[in-house]
Amino acid sequence: MAFTRSRKLPLPALVALLLTGMRKSVQAELDEFFAHLNQKAQLVRHVSAQAFALARAKLSAHAIPDLNDWVIRRAQHYGFVSLWNGLRLVAADASTIRFGLRASDVKRAALADQIGFGLFLPGSELMLAASLHSVHESERQMLFEHLDRLGTGDLLLLDRGYPCRWLVAVLNQRGIPFCMRVDKSGNTGFTCVRNFLRSGLDEQIISLNAVCAQDVLDFECPSEPQQVRLIRHIAPSGEIRILMTNLFDAVKFPASQFADLYHHRWRIEEAFKRLKHRLNLEHVSGLSQHAVAQDVAAKVLCDNLQALTSLTARQDAQLSTKKRINHAYVFTALKPLLPALLIGKKAVKLMRNVLKLVAKQTYRHVENLAKPRKSRPKPHKHMTQKNC
Repeated sequence: MAFTRSRKLPLPALVALLLTGMRKSVQAELDEFFAHLNQKAQLVRHVSAQAFALARAKLSAHAIPDLNDWVIRRAQHYGFVSLWNGLRLVAADASTIRFGLRASDVKRAALADQIGFGLFLPGSELMLAASLHSVHESERQMLFEHLDRLGTGDLLLLDRGYPCRWLVAVLNQRGIPFCMRVDKSGNTGFTCVRNFLRSGLDEQIISLNAVCAQDVLDFECPSEPQQVRLIRHIAPSGEIRILMTNLFDAVKFPASQFADLYHHRWRIEEAFKRLKHRLNLEHVSGLSQHAVAQDVAAKVLCDNLQALTSLTARQDAQLSTKKRINHAYVFTALKPLLPALLIGKKAVKLMRNVLKLVAKQTYRHVENLAKPRKSRPKPHKHMTQKNC
């Protein structure tokens, strides 16, 4: 009922504004949005920042995530989501976020330090789902809360922070294929993994110990020992990695394929970096938890729209595999056009021109080119000050 009356900032315009990837002050973004909407070079004052705050408070917290789900379904329908041996790859990970918030007395004010969790589709560079959590929550618990989004047709990719007996039992119980890295430094981790590491074998099927009684009660998982397949992978640097999976068919899923498979997990790390640096994820346009959650969901969907634009431009231009589209340029090219596109104005010709421009902005991709990350402070400052 909140958006049934005719207002200066109706529901379509409000959602479209959020999806443009707001990185400046609210008033600057509003004036720029309506300038782009009316195809004018100068800023247009149509709505105040106070009116925006009142309107966004009435927008459901589920509205933009539900819209993202619809976009993912359409992307799958049109074949933009690639498969690996018939399975959809889904990487899961979490990242610490420090929002640029000032002290305030607003109700349900957001905390500056939170954890962002995501499920990511590496082949198409799309974020399947994202959520915010307390810094005191476990990443395994975050993943458990998102498992209903996965099924037997998905292959879950996990890093070393996730392996545990109850999670393996839950994934096997639900029939969700997985591949996770399980080697740990020192004498930590699974005993069977350390024994496998010393054995020198390339692969082996082993049984994990039974899940403890408390985890069986908490996660409603089977208590029986779980069978898994261990695979040894030697990285180009000489580092030995041990991967655990429940894909037992060595003919359909040979051990030699798992090195490249696990490497796909790294794309979610790049996605979080892209969201933080290019879309200024830590810069928010409100002080309440409701507003912060809206901003995060909007920037995730904004990044997905840019990924789909890149995929479409690549397909239309029939670019070679050695050429990659510059995603930073996609944001610059797409932002002026998004207001008209999202509200439903006729902008087909303009979109075609943008796709042609995007397809020309490429760089050369070199396979197996390693760029080790140097230990250094964050390359960006925390968003303690608003951009304008």
